[in-house]
Amino acid sequence: MKVEVRYYTKTGNTKRLAEAVAKAVGAEALPIDVPVKEKTDILFLGNSYYAFTIDPEVRAFIRSLDKEKVGRIVNFGSAAMMNSTIKKVRAEASKIGIPVDSREFHCKGEFKGVHKGKPDENDLKNISDFAKGIISDKG
Repeated sequence: MKVEVRYYTKTGNTKRLAEAVAKAVGAEALPIDVPVKEKTDILFLGNSYYAFTIDPEVRAFIRSLDKEKVGRIVNFGSAAMMNSTIKKVRAEASKIGIPVDSREFHCKGEFKGVHKGKPDENDLKNISDFAKGIISDKG
């Protein structure tokens, strides 16, 4: 099974999560400016809310994906105030015919002193376990 990890971050929180995912699944965590070139069964995509939506760069990255190369997207991320970005990611991915797994990982992220220290070691362990569960799923 081929697995790729891409992320977008402004504060470094999502990068930390992406690195934990990558270590757990034996991949490399790369920013979204690195295209997905090879056929990939699972693309773990890390992102967050910025101004109440996903960043335009994340939107453009999703639109750049080739549905013949990406089997499915698994969403993950952190945010200080907002919850999951899965609906926004799914809306963009559906425009190009790439499914988004219904399972995702989301945790609080530190921003301007709110949720200090998040994501923490427990969050990193939880996302590692989540990622391992995704790739070991036979269903």
